[in-house]
Amino acid sequence: MAQTACFMVRAGLILMLLISAAAPAGERAVILATTTSTQDSGLLDVLVPMFEKESGLLVKTIAVGSGQAMALGRRGEADVLLVHSPADEEKFIAEGFGRDRRLVMHNDFIVVGPEGDPAGLKKESTVLHAFKKIATTRTLFVSRGDHSGTHAKEMALWKKAGVPREGASWRIETGLGMGQTLGVASEKRGYTLTDRGTYLALKKNLSLGIVQEGDADLFNLYHVIVVNPARFPRVNASGAGAFAGFIVSAGAQEVIRTFGLAQYGAPLFFPDAVKGRK
Repeated sequence: MAQTACFMVRAGLILMLLISAAAPAGERAVILATTTSTQDSGLLDVLVPMFEKESGLLVKTIAVGSGQAMALGRRGEADVLLVHSPADEEKFIAEGFGRDRRLVMHNDFIVVGPEGDPAGLKKESTVLHAFKKIATTRTLFVSRGDHSGTHAKEMALWKKAGVPREGASWRIETGLGMGQTLGVASEKRGYTLTDRGTYLALKKNLSLGIVQEGDADLFNLYHVIVVNPARFPRVNASGAGAFAGFIVSAGAQEVIRTFGLAQYGAPLFFPDAVKGRK
């Protein structure tokens, strides 16, 4: 009896797998690889259920850095990406891994640091001057170090400021997402670069204040990209296309426009799909 029961269980599992494999792509969950900022800010907690209700599709969200999200796309392990690393995105598209890249929204990066701003970064006229001062004063800077869009922006800022990072004892890398990296910076009384949305969402639990903002070098764009089904036939192309269309739709863009306004007094993101800006 036990052997018969075991056989029936195994047969049932095999049947379920066969049915799942044979199901049309539109009936499978949509795998969304996105940034920790969209997750940590709480925006996806609103948009994903809204999409699921409208479409009847389920979404499996993988929140990592933009670089890791695109790595998943390069392996065909995600259906659609929501990322914020423009130069890497353009390379991803050029190499044939993605298509239908569309502008979704923007916010900005800010530099935050310990209460009292011990390095005096608020006095600096630009973020590049602030980065140079961090290096000259050997003040602790906490980096994500995770190949995310935020990490890519940080690397670009150090390079533009002419500051070498190799062997810099004043700079540490967490290898963590934005929310956790903010926590480390707060605990260690260091400075860090963050997107504004995640900072505002977690601000009440942090001992960090804004020391640099509003610089043109701190602009932060988010795009949606469909992973190319011609490259990966098993990608859920219809589901990915549905999500991409949803997030640039008028309804989703209105949610983005007002998200965070009531709780923080300012929106965490600004919708851009209607503007068509590249």
